[in-house]
Amino acid sequence: MRIARFTTGDEPSYGVLSGELDDLGQPEEDAVLVALAGDPMYVGLKLLETEHRLADVRLLAPVLPRSKVIGIGRNYAAHAAELGNDVPDEPLMFLKPNTSVAGPDDPIFYPPQTRNLHYEGELAVVIGRICRDVPNNVDDVNSVIWGYSIGNDVTARDLQESDVQFTRAKGFDSFCPLGPWIETDLDPQHFIDGVRLQTHLNGEVVQDGSTADMIFDIPALIAHVSSVMTLLPGDVILTGTPEGVGPMEVGDEVEISIAGLGSLTNKVAQR
Repeated sequence: MRIARFTTGDEPSYGVLSGELDDLGQPEEDAVLVALAGDPMYVGLKLLETEHRLADVRLLAPVLPRSKVIGIGRNYAAHAAELGNDVPDEPLMFLKPNTSVAGPDDPIFYPPQTRNLHYEGELAVVIGRICRDVPNNVDDVNSVIWGYSIGNDVTARDLQESDVQFTRAKGFDSFCPLGPWIETDLDPQHFIDGVRLQTHLNGEVVQDGSTADMIFDIPALIAHVSSVMTLLPGDVILTGTPEGVGPMEVGDEVEISIAGLGSLTNKVAQR
């Protein structure tokens, strides 16, 4: 089930997307959103009789983390190598503030503090319940996952290098686009087996990887993160990016697609 957060010009609402995605990850032309009574993560799936054509609404970030976004660095060996880094012995964690979250078609703002802004297409895992010390196996991890979405771990690469730690480089407002919706009917094994992830920059493929190439899979990531900190409903884990990261400039359009999850598109704007 694909759950979207959207607006028609009023307060944000939630809905279930009808129909299937085509080979390019796009919904059917006549797709509609069946409205839900409140945030389904907290009130459950309560369908209303109201429907909206997808073309008539503005999609928002499908989740606004109440607590945190946890990023995982260097989780694809080829990406670690392209930046001259070793593969970590355990998951490399960092935090992005929830104020960095943006939605589909929202601008990524290019801040004046950087001269080297990069895209990083990633699979996003959305946590569905409070959990701590989750065992490293598919069944236990599946019980704490609400669903999956697409993320862009936008990074000021020069600040990452100069600061050493990642907070400023990855924490600016708009540095965490999420969307277009949350898919709730997949389990971690789907991504362990391998799902294609592509990033297009102005229509050109710049990243083309598979989730099967993760060094640490989803159960390992959730087990590791939850051994350190309590995870809350709505928390997001970004699972790392394949090789092919590179710079974006003002006016560029970045589209990240993951098979079965759709596509997330954002343009870069001057802050």
